[in-house]
Amino acid sequence: MLDAAAEHTKGSGEGLSAVIAPHAGYMYSGFTAACSFNALSKREFDTAVLIGPSHRELIKGLNVFPGDAYATPLGEMDVDKDLAAALVKKGHGLVDSVAGHRTEHALEVQVPFLQCIRPGARIVAITMGDQGAEACENLAEALAETMRGRNAVLIASSDLSHYHPYDEAVKIDSLLVDKVNLFRPKDLILLLETEAVEACGGGPIVAVMLAASLLGANAAHVLRYCNSGDITGDKSAVVGYMAAVLGTK
Repeated sequence: MLDAAAEHTKGSGEGLSAVIAPHAGYMYSGFTAACSFNALSKREFDTAVLIGPSHRELIKGLNVFPGDAYATPLGEMDVDKDLAAALVKKGHGLVDSVAGHRTEHALEVQVPFLQCIRPGARIVAITMGDQGAEACENLAEALAETMRGRNAVLIASSDLSHYHPYDEAVKIDSLLVDKVNLFRPKDLILLLETEAVEACGGGPIVAVMLAASLLGANAAHVLRYCNSGDITGDKSAVVGYMAAVLGTK
């Protein structure tokens, strides 16, 4: 899957500091996610900071996974405890908590891709309960302050619109895709807050875009967009998926 995604990622490795990847079942969004991770495979890094929503637990703030590792069928991927502790020490609403991680899939499904492309890397896992503008800005500042000088990358985990007819979903998602391509996170948060666009991980996308900008990124490129209707053929009620990279021109 990662090798097949190479055709979508030509020239996308230079200056890359962050990616956006979907988190549905692999049969639905796996190839789209593979586009992000194929691009990321061209970049050396020691730690990947994963940020996603909390689908199943109601949490208030920004919860940093306090455990030692994430376990997948490919084995364990260690947590970068030093970077995780540094983030919590910054405050900005970040706390050590397993809440939002116990039954959450949005970050978990990204880890096997990382194990394939950088098996020796470590992770920091963050779930966002509050996805408003202030929380996004606070998280972005904390990420930029703690990641500066470290060999780390950012990963935002999000699907896009949910359960609209195919053509309607494409129309809604195109607004979000456009703001990502133009690298305009502040415009995107306005669209999210007015519900002009939908993304279950809209906050993680905005926070990662803001943090990447603070760390020197000045461009974004959407590698692939599709929805579940393209995969299953059922276009009555679809879910949108996007792969994107952030970096320097």
